Amino acid sequence: MSPEDGWKEDLCRKHGKKLLLLCREDREVFCLLCEKTQEHRDHHLCLIRDAAKECQEMLQAALRRLQKEQQKAEELEADIREQRTSCKYQMQTERQRIRSEFNQLRCILDCEERRELQKLEEEERKTLDNLAAAEAELVQQTWLLKDLISDLECRREWPTQELLQDTSGTMKWGEIWTLRKPKLVSKKLRRVFRAPDLGAMLQAQRELTHVQCYWEDITLDPFNLNLNLVLSEDQRQVISVPIWPVKCYNYGVLGSQCFSSGKHYWEVDVSKKTAWVLGVYCRTRSCTAELALGRGAEHQNAHAIYRPQCGYWVIGLKNAFKYKAFEDASTCDLNVLTLSGAVPPLRVGVFLDCEAGTVSFFNVTNYGSLIYRFSKCSFSQNVYPYFNPWNCPAPMTLCPPSS
Repeated sequence: MSPEDGWKEDLCRKHGKKLLLLCREDREVFCLLCEKTQEHRDHHLCLIRDAAKECQEMLQAALRRLQKEQQKAEELEADIREQRTSCKYQMQTERQRIRSEFNQLRCILDCEERRELQKLEEEERKTLDNLAAAEAELVQQTWLLKDLISDLECRREWPTQELLQDTSGTMKWGEIWTLRKPKLVSKKLRRVFRAPDLGAMLQAQRELTHVQCYWEDITLDPFNLNLNLVLSEDQRQVISVPIWPVKCYNYGVLGSQCFSSGKHYWEVDVSKKTAWVLGVYCRTRSCTAELALGRGAEHQNAHAIYRPQCGYWVIGLKNAFKYKAFEDASTCDLNVLTLSGAVPPLRVGVFLDCEAGTVSFFNVTNYGSLIYRFSKCSFSQNVYPYFNPWNCPAPMTLCPPSS
């Protein structure tokens, strides 16, 4: 259909001619004869065909522009739907994170409450036992004092000659007897509860959870095992046994796995032990082969081998309560650092980061608090997990990471 088909049947009412022209100002159509009248003088006239084509082009341009706007609107609507979905997901994730964080905090608070109450009950028991012992001692002295007073009161009634001839020593006791005061117990509590730093504890627990992702199922190497060490059937537990009359100094045992790159984590249960040494070992040229395996050290200086210079990055427990870290010293003497902690580690996590050159030890018992970290470690060869049950017969056990 041509642009002017809309007026094909229309004729000028005045002249009966075909309508061919359009007045742009009046928006009226007329024939060629009407053009000669004064009615549309000085107006802009054009052919209906041209005007229709121009109008179609304008409509098409407007249509394209509106279609683009419609596309934008649809894209914005899709973005809003996506944002709504993303917002719901983020809110749900954050809601779960908040619940998880507070569940962890509640767990920490519950455990700390039980631990503090147990400490308080222990202090109460000891205090009451001491008070009971002091009371019993005081009661015994009171009875002795009553007997002495009664005896002296009777002697006051004796005849003078008999009194002067008395050699029983009772009067002497009366002169020198002094009440022995029981050992006093402080009226104040020896320890006052302080609220734990939940932020630090939660951060430590997060770090522990992170390194536990690198857990390795370590087993102990049964080869070259010393006579005083016995492995369990699954090779995840080692105990030290006395071999009389052979004199042993509790040599250590390596893990079957070795590492030269990456991150690796394992956990060791030392809950029943009063002495142990654990960490990692890497052969170095600084020590002889005998020393590298912990052999040949004198008992009085049995820890001398434990230093990074000899390939050992280890910590240990001695005499049930002395926790140590063994560092290099500027001299040949061993640099032993005393470690402190509020909670004794019953389970120790060891984290080896070969690229970072660090060996970290975590107190799994105390929410993953850091016990000690060796930094700037130089591993020239493969690194092996190292374990030494020392002279304590209780087992040292490799175990899966605790939750």
